[in-house]
Amino acid sequence: MGRKKVEMKRIEDKSSRYATFSKRRSGLMKKARELSILCDVEVSLVIFSSRGKLYEFSSTDCVRPEDFWSSCLFSPSPFS
Repeated sequence: MGRKKVEMKRIEDKSSRYATFSKRRSGLMKKARELSILCDVEVSLVIFSSRGKLYEFSSTDCVRPEDFWSSCLFSPSPFS
C-alpha cells in the first residue's frame, strides 16, 4: 500500500498548518543534507516561515548562507 496523495491547497487551521510546516521543513533540510553528502555538492537552503522566522542550512560549515548566495550570484556561470 502506498501513501495517499496530498491535495495541494492551503491548510486553513493555523496549528495544523504550523505542524505541517515544521515537519516538512525538517524533511527538506534532511534531503538537502543527504544531497550534499551523496553527490558531493554544496547546498544552501533558506526558508522564511509565515511568521517571518528564518531557517537556514548550509552544507559547508565555514560558509554562511548569505555569503554562499552572494558568491553564486556574482561569479561567472560555469554553464556559459
